[in-house]
Amino acid sequence: MSLETKKLFDEISNLSTEQRNQNSINIDKQTSAEILRIINNEDKLVPLAVENEIPYIEQAVEVIVKAIKSGGRLLYFGAGTSGRLGIVDASECPPTFGTPFGLIDGFIAGGKEAMFRAQEGAEDFEENGAADVEKACVTSKDVICGIAASRRTPYVIGAVKKAKEIGASTLYITATPRSTFNIKEVDIAICPNVGPEVVMGSTRMKSGTAQKLVLNMLTTTAFVRLGKTYENMMIDLQQTNKKLVERSKRIIMTITGVSYEEASEYLAKSSGHVKSALVMILAEVDFYEAKLRLEKADGFVRKAIEGSFN
Repeated sequence: MSLETKKLFDEISNLSTEQRNQNSINIDKQTSAEILRIINNEDKLVPLAVENEIPYIEQAVEVIVKAIKSGGRLLYFGAGTSGRLGIVDASECPPTFGTPFGLIDGFIAGGKEAMFRAQEGAEDFEENGAADVEKACVTSKDVICGIAASRRTPYVIGAVKKAKEIGASTLYITATPRSTFNIKEVDIAICPNVGPEVVMGSTRMKSGTAQKLVLNMLTTTAFVRLGKTYENMMIDLQQTNKKLVERSKRIIMTITGVSYEEASEYLAKSSGHVKSALVMILAEVDFYEAKLRLEKADGFVRKAIEGSFN
């Protein structure tokens, strides 16, 4: 065994994500029901681990909000499960919050093919992550979020290092203890420590669940802060299918109390823009005035209705 191989072996062996879970040692002797309970009991630990990281998640949200207001983007870089989760979160933002494609984006080691079929060797080189950052034309306005359950993934570290060199803000989501986090190029680390997996090293399980929860929190909170909801309803959704058209009508009806026919009428008058339709109804103004109010209110429907633009 070479010194380099021995170093890698020792590094991986010491990771919390690579330890054996004492609660599932005899899982191969259990019935299906018993295996499911073991998995479920371990999954219950995940939200508690994420809860411990809320102060850091809050800091990350503030950085993201500031960046988006300044014309920046949020870009995820990951490998394997972590990379796929970043791409999923990014892809769900346009239909949910009406964001332009590319404002939130995800990159995975190995490229698009790795989304559907593992390209495991692609994650082993920092230069691959750095190259993808350059291809994405990252600037100092952007926020780069590395996602790696083990913390050590070279592709992700390379992306973060290159981003920091460019001057971008850097975040990192990992499932290893904060006490072991040692990547100096990261501005804010989010470290939900979920403990050993039910199946040793299978980080698509608790680690992946924790990462998904954090990603949901980051983008949802950021876009609520940016005026993409009214109360707890999405009001900037894109009507890209029949379901979303009907959801838009229901949202208008729920908030304003108008009938289905009236909601359909206002949605047509507002060119399918739910926010404008809401302001038109609740402030009793025409489409032009509604758009003007929303512009002055930075997209916040409450402020546009009330006319409070300061």
